[in-house]
Amino acid sequence: MFNDFQMTRRRALQAAGCGFGHLAFAGLSAGGNLPATHFAPKAKRVIFLFMQGGVSHVDSFDYKPRLEKEDGKSFGFDDARVLANTGKRGSNQRVMKPLWKFAQHGESGRWASDLFPQINKHVDKMSFIHSMHTEGVAHGPATLFLHCGSTNFIRPSMGSWVVYGLGTPNENLPGFVSIAPSAGNGGPRNYGNAFLPAKFQGTAIGKAGGPASDLVIRNLKNGGMDGKTQREQLDLLQALNAEQLKKTPGDTEAEAVINSYELGWKMQSHAPDILDLSKETAATQKQYGIGTKETDTFGRQCLMARRLCEAGVRYVQVTYGDNGANPAWDQHSNMPQHGIHAKAVDLPIAGLLADLAQRDLLKDTLVWWGGEFGRTPYAQGNGTGRDHNPGGFTTWLAGGGVKPGFAFGATDEFGAAAVENKVHMHDLHATMLHLLGLDHEKLTFRYSGRDFRLTDVHGQVVKEIIA
Repeated sequence: MFNDFQMTRRRALQAAGCGFGHLAFAGLSAGGNLPATHFAPKAKRVIFLFMQGGVSHVDSFDYKPRLEKEDGKSFGFDDARVLANTGKRGSNQRVMKPLWKFAQHGESGRWASDLFPQINKHVDKMSFIHSMHTEGVAHGPATLFLHCGSTNFIRPSMGSWVVYGLGTPNENLPGFVSIAPSAGNGGPRNYGNAFLPAKFQGTAIGKAGGPASDLVIRNLKNGGMDGKTQREQLDLLQALNAEQLKKTPGDTEAEAVINSYELGWKMQSHAPDILDLSKETAATQKQYGIGTKETDTFGRQCLMARRLCEAGVRYVQVTYGDNGANPAWDQHSNMPQHGIHAKAVDLPIAGLLADLAQRDLLKDTLVWWGGEFGRTPYAQGNGTGRDHNPGGFTTWLAGGGVKPGFAFGATDEFGAAAVENKVHMHDLHATMLHLLGLDHEKLTFRYSGRDFRLTDVHGQVVKEIIA
């Protein structure tokens, strides 16, 4: 069984020195070996603040005076869920006014409610897109579409596409990290590589709804073996792996596993320091809400995102959600619950924006905030909550080459559907790739006989929001 492969010490050293060393260097895309962009990028990295479940745009950033005027009256709306289930249009629904008061903020005079009072202080840094629309009425399909550009097929996540296209400027940390991802509504597929080489998958830290103590990379240290012995053991293992690869050239999954061993070794020396938030000043921790019960967990996630980006991680996703049946922002029957969730994320997000700006990182860090869809301007089932609304909602971007203090597109006078300068999720993906220096039509991967891309055969760059 082993006659075809006899590993001598000399062969091991040769393989380790000439075989895997080159493979690891190329696979990890160290600083001087990065792919060229299609054009000059405005952003170098992305922080995605995912509000799982769908924040109500008409209660936060999309001001609709008519909701106040018509509160309690019934009108015919094209309800997405009714359309999906029955095909019928114009269902009768009771209008419900915003539960939070709107006012203009910043020098730009952007309208926002007091649901997010701390974030509102930074509207002059943001580009709001008020005309988003997407695919999928339920959380699962819409969440997959948000992350992967498809509602049901297994496709690479956006973070994987970004690292595939740009590489990673560091060789000691993953290029794509997902902080506190949810196990539901697509789960690992939302940070998965699908048919892209496995080395482009995201690395998960913690889980949605988990305590701050879970924000660690488990088994990062080997307490039973010193560093010199571990290195010798790894060299032997990688020598064997390099020999095996000679027999199966082009095996990207095997290459990814081998790369992960070397990256894991390097992470032992670098990741603990990056993930150690105690190294930050008391003032910085307070800025993120760390130490305060309501904001501590998400504050730690946001600060960790900044530290990872600062260390060279290309794409960081931070999820505010949970692993239960109902995602965090999914208030079908109790809209006041939005206030509890807003209090948990408001200060941490404001702290992140301020901290990035203070460190001169915001100019080339693209911060993306949003959920998989918005919510209806009417009460669901004549109750006290709002249903899913994929037809019109708001997202915002900050830094990374977008126009500050800017708003683009509009929903109708009720906030029910995007009507002016409509932006599809494919368009948002195309625009973000453009800001990173990638042409979404050229960022392709050939699989199963055809070229695939994040935006499929769709997507237009929203040039109006680019500075």
